[in-house]
Amino acid sequence: MVSPLAGWPMRLGMSLGLLVSVLVVWKLDRPRGRWGTALRKRLLFGVPWGTLVCVTGVVAVYLFVQDGWNHWYNPVTVAFASWSYLYPLGMIAGPFSHVGPNHLLGNMTSTLAVAPLAEYYFGHFPPDRGETSFSSWRTNPWVRAFVLFPLGVVVIALCTGLFSWGPVIGFSGVVFAFVGFALVRYPLGTVIALSARDVIQTLYVAFQNPQTVGEATTHFSRPWWFGIAVQGHTLGFFLGVVAGVYLLRTRDVRSSALRTWAGGFIVLVSSSLWALWWYRGLEKFVLFRGLGVVFVLALATLVALAVRTTDERSFSPSARQIGSVMLLIPVVAMAGVAVPVNLTSVQQGGPNALSGVSVRDYTVTYAENVPNQKVSVVDVSVGGETTQVNTSGVIVVNPSREIWSREVSKGQLAYSGRATVRVGGVGWQRAVTVRRTGWTVTGGGTAYQVWLHPPDGKWKHAFSSPPATAGPVLAGNNVSVVPRTGQFVLRLSRNNSTVGVAPMPTKNSTVTIDGVQFTRERRRIFASVNKTRVQVAAKEQYGN
Repeated sequence: MVSPLAGWPMRLGMSLGLLVSVLVVWKLDRPRGRWGTALRKRLLFGVPWGTLVCVTGVVAVYLFVQDGWNHWYNPVTVAFASWSYLYPLGMIAGPFSHVGPNHLLGNMTSTLAVAPLAEYYFGHFPPDRGETSFSSWRTNPWVRAFVLFPLGVVVIALCTGLFSWGPVIGFSGVVFAFVGFALVRYPLGTVIALSARDVIQTLYVAFQNPQTVGEATTHFSRPWWFGIAVQGHTLGFFLGVVAGVYLLRTRDVRSSALRTWAGGFIVLVSSSLWALWWYRGLEKFVLFRGLGVVFVLALATLVALAVRTTDERSFSPSARQIGSVMLLIPVVAMAGVAVPVNLTSVQQGGPNALSGVSVRDYTVTYAENVPNQKVSVVDVSVGGETTQVNTSGVIVVNPSREIWSREVSKGQLAYSGRATVRVGGVGWQRAVTVRRTGWTVTGGGTAYQVWLHPPDGKWKHAFSSPPATAGPVLAGNNVSVVPRTGQFVLRLSRNNSTVGVAPMPTKNSTVTIDGVQFTRERRRIFASVNKTRVQVAAKEQYGN
């Protein structure tokens, strides 16, 4: 076992290296206070206080509202997503909640990289000459730093929740709003800030784990672009651009269309806003990469048009109005689609509800190939793709909160064999354990069963798969493994008629069906007949 102190020499070395590097650059430039002066002109004491307030608030939600303090790697998430207008708590909490520590870390490092630039543009001090800082509460630097900027962030966050197409969770919509807001004034600075995000993440991980040993492993994974909330990110980006353009107009600042377009295109591509994807069956997805590139080009062009037409010396009032309207059309369109989607309600009962377990007003169950109620809310078919999507796995339903969520997929459970689903609300949480057991037949599929264990209760059978038939034929007979509640049995059949059935033999024991002998050796089942011995099944094994 590696000692926790083993990495400290490397951490110390990285700290000293970073310090020396900054000192060398400082010595070469000899700023003599210019760096601090530039920051203090726009920020109170040169510090982005509003950014720090926002980060503190989001982390507090994860720790204390989602119970991440007690369950850092598995907080309560299902109760804090923007499910429906009929569930206000989810709409309010969704933009500030996260599904896990990596999700939280990614959004917070992005915030720390980009939000200070957006806050610098917003400014804590009046930008106009002759206007004093304390002439009103609107120009008070303390109010602007600790109230107005965080308040604006909260408003943007609530909009990303209210006008999302379906349930979303995470601060990333606000991160894209920071990007859009900063982009209209500092396009190249925004590109650099996003690069700084990767630097911050690398430094954080390096300090956490100075040395990592990698090895080849098998694991369950989906495409990296699966789950990206493209619509939520696009909405946040447009909201930020709209706010930034408004500020640009009030301050009469001229901006270059080329710099804005280039910065926007680079930023949007590097932020994967081109990753337009959809479902293509169970555990299968499609990525529209070419369409995504065209989409990003259109966004960059639209932003450049809106920013450039803010110049009243170069464009007529009608041209400026066209620029503003073109920018508002996507926002209005996205909001218009979101309203009917978020007014839908969850059906009572849910799939396979009788086999599920109840935890207060939640039902946790397992089902396969059932319609996803939160994707299939509107029946739309375009270009061979459809919103009528089926799903399989562990499903959480709560009609009173308008929650319908596939929390663990069939593939995930097949790989791990065990999962924990955490449900709850403000001030409470409970865990439901899910377990899968099964037998894989030779040359065929897998017969399996799924069990659920509520926080206060016993294991409950939730699902049985169809029988699995082995490839080898023994004296004209087919061998199948058949799930039955609480157990598995071996079935011998001929011409679609059952010859005999016997319970699965225990370790190092034998059962016989119509002259065919089945012997279990550890995890494997062998069949013997007429001096022929073949493996017909093996107990399903699971990863970590």
